[in-house]
Amino acid sequence: MGIKGRLTLLNFLQFFIWGAWLITIANYWFGTKQWSPTEFGAVFSTMGIASLFMPTLTGIIADRWMNAERLYGVLHLLGGAALLYLPQIETSTTFISVILVAMICYMPTIALMNTISYTVLKNNNYDVIKVFPPIRVWGTIGFIVAMWVTNLTGSKASANQFYIAGFVSFLLAAYSFTMPQCKPQNKGQKGAPLAETLGLNAFKLFKNYKMALFFIFSMFLGAALQLTNMYGDVFLDSFKHVDKYADSFVVKYSTIIMSISQISETLFILAIPFFLKKFGIKKVMLISMVAWVLRFGLFAYGDPAGGLWMIILSCIIYGMAFDFFNISGSLFVETQCDSSIRASAQGLFMMMTNGFGAIMGSWISGIIIGAFFTGNDGNFIWMDIWNTFAIYSLVIAIFFAILFKHKHDQKQVENIAH
Repeated sequence: MGIKGRLTLLNFLQFFIWGAWLITIANYWFGTKQWSPTEFGAVFSTMGIASLFMPTLTGIIADRWMNAERLYGVLHLLGGAALLYLPQIETSTTFISVILVAMICYMPTIALMNTISYTVLKNNNYDVIKVFPPIRVWGTIGFIVAMWVTNLTGSKASANQFYIAGFVSFLLAAYSFTMPQCKPQNKGQKGAPLAETLGLNAFKLFKNYKMALFFIFSMFLGAALQLTNMYGDVFLDSFKHVDKYADSFVVKYSTIIMSISQISETLFILAIPFFLKKFGIKKVMLISMVAWVLRFGLFAYGDPAGGLWMIILSCIIYGMAFDFFNISGSLFVETQCDSSIRASAQGLFMMMTNGFGAIMGSWISGIIIGAFFTGNDGNFIWMDIWNTFAIYSLVIAIFFAILFKHKHDQKQVENIAH
């Protein structure tokens, strides 16, 4: 298998693990275990807590002391063990604690996967901005396949989703140890400042106004990302409480409907090189923010019958909303740093999006939904929930358009390859 093929499989397995349970865990939590919505926010905040420090910490380790592919493999071994233990748990508090361990191991592997991919491609003289998106699209395909496997095997509300994810995590760990070596690029110098000795140079990016603002908006947009992961599938499944929708395709195969979002991702990932080179990071991220407004707004008014087109269109738009922010943002960070802090800088991006952003999105949304958008019968008031999220995304888009100043330089984007 060639270099691109090997990285393709790496991306596929990486996101298969996440797709096996991320979208369906709400059905397990609310349907099977019948635990509370307030605590459910804590489940998704574990991703944020883990991303606050682990991607940056592991990025520093990969930049200075340990091969990225080896560190990546060790983390997947430990994370897989935690996932396999989840089905044994009978209390919500313990479940949250163990999934926190799983996320401490999993979340930094996303940034490490980017680092491994960029390093291997550059070492083999590939143009990263052209070659990486078609490779990364297989990560999304892996996520889709996992969602379908979970749904079609009847596992979307059962513990089997965690067994599927844990097994594949072990498989990926074994595979990662066979990857080309990605050695530390910044071993430091004698007499270097303490910050450099500890591998904290990437934090200097915050001194740059543009980068600091970029990271701040990444945090706010990261909050929006968690909302559909948390509530999308359980929202579609909730139509079973309405008699005329109870036996609809949307209710029976809610996870498959949600997978349209990831299918859409595969198309928009391939469009990133064109959009990023032609329009630049600011316009691409602004497009992403507007897409988030439409994502939530369409969910607010959709239903399994006459409004089915809104649900499907919302899922299609998700591909643009996610990719134009997440992957373009990662490539943008690559243009702003040199190879000596590559892993650390990607870790910072993860910290702001899946760290602070995830915590803010999951914690605040749990409180707001519990306080204002839960009816007396215990059911969620979905239209108000989705409209609130849409307004939030619109406000972020307006402030980003006004405050973020960035002149598009096509040559700078092309330099990612070097």
